[in-house]
Amino acid sequence: MRRDWMMRRRRIAALMALVAMTMGFVIVSNAHAQSGLNANQLVEIAIESNPQVRAARARWDAAQHQILQNYAPVDPQFEYSNVDSSRGLGHAAIHSHSVTQALQFPGKALLQADQAKRTALIARLAYDAAIRDLRAAVETGYYQVLLDESLVGVNRGNIAALRQVLQVTQVAYSANQVTQADFISAEFDLAQAEQQQHQYETSRANDLVALNQLLHRPPNAPLDLDHSIHLEAVKLPIDTLVDMATRSRQEILQTALTERNSNTALELAKMEYLPDYSLGYTFDYYVLTTFAPAFPGRGGTQDHTVSIGFNLPLFFWIKQREDVASAEFSLKAAREDLSSIRSQTEASVIQLFRTAQLAYETSQLYGRSLIPLAQQDFRVSLTAYQSNKLQFVELSGALQRSYAANVNYLQAANQFIAGRVALEQAIGAPLPQ
Repeated sequence: MRRDWMMRRRRIAALMALVAMTMGFVIVSNAHAQSGLNANQLVEIAIESNPQVRAARARWDAAQHQILQNYAPVDPQFEYSNVDSSRGLGHAAIHSHSVTQALQFPGKALLQADQAKRTALIARLAYDAAIRDLRAAVETGYYQVLLDESLVGVNRGNIAALRQVLQVTQVAYSANQVTQADFISAEFDLAQAEQQQHQYETSRANDLVALNQLLHRPPNAPLDLDHSIHLEAVKLPIDTLVDMATRSRQEILQTALTERNSNTALELAKMEYLPDYSLGYTFDYYVLTTFAPAFPGRGGTQDHTVSIGFNLPLFFWIKQREDVASAEFSLKAAREDLSSIRSQTEASVIQLFRTAQLAYETSQLYGRSLIPLAQQDFRVSLTAYQSNKLQFVELSGALQRSYAANVNYLQAANQFIAGRVALEQAIGAPLPQ
């Protein structure tokens, strides 16, 4: 009897150690000291080093340097003629010098410069969008690594406890107090948990590589991260979030600028009916005076010519008119694109908000209710086991439910954080804290 009592006491002690280890990892990340790089610091590093963001900035700079040139006319054309030479060059009868400057109809350059300004603004918004998307990717990768760390810690505690359970079951089976099925089940649970640990560690290593790639660092470079997690519900009404998105999402603003550029392109197409023109000046020097024109009342070997020319839209029915029709359809397409992206943004914000809220409510349910219930279930099961009213496998099941509750809490918390990041990305701006 004393031996049975000692074995039971050892089993109870082992199981109590199991629940202590499992419950100790309810929120593993909060157990770490708040040291290392947090999400905002990682985003700052990524913005400075990520080549995609730098490329977007370079394209914005390039677009800014394409504005002023629209105010300048095309380069003038200079022409020199060696006229009526007996041997090609030199010994000419006339030396002629001319300069011609082509000019657009007044107003076209201003409209083209406006288009260039909007194109530069579109490039700026593309740069902002690149930063926004990079921020979302870095934050998602950062919190995924924290989830991996937490799952590794939870499962590590579970493995240690399952090894103790296996030892207790082995001793009890050797004393013919439990069946072989309990011992086999304990072996199976331990092997499964060890394989799960390998999967968690592989996921953590791969997610660290992905995070380093976003930071433009070597794939296996070590990262000292802040493991603290704080869950804050999205408190803004959904209508406010939708309104924020329609006013600040970069793609909507870009499409609106594209629509305005299309409208300007239509105006420019209509101005093709207005003639462009050119101004010219020619100076002739007559080496042979016999070639010089006979000016009434005076002689001379030099003359000057001023000319003006302009184009005539004689073929407007196959050129200008078609350009106007094409510009009208382009404007219509830009307006439809703007309407479409607004509709898509509104739907996306609503869906992401609801998904994030569900994940937050799920995490709160596990943290405030289901995990405490799992703890209570184990304590009740332990008491029943001490009174021989419960089988060992049922007690082990209660412990596994506690482990599953902790894992589900971490996953729900990670889904909420990822959903909040995606919501900010859809809106185009961070949510107020």
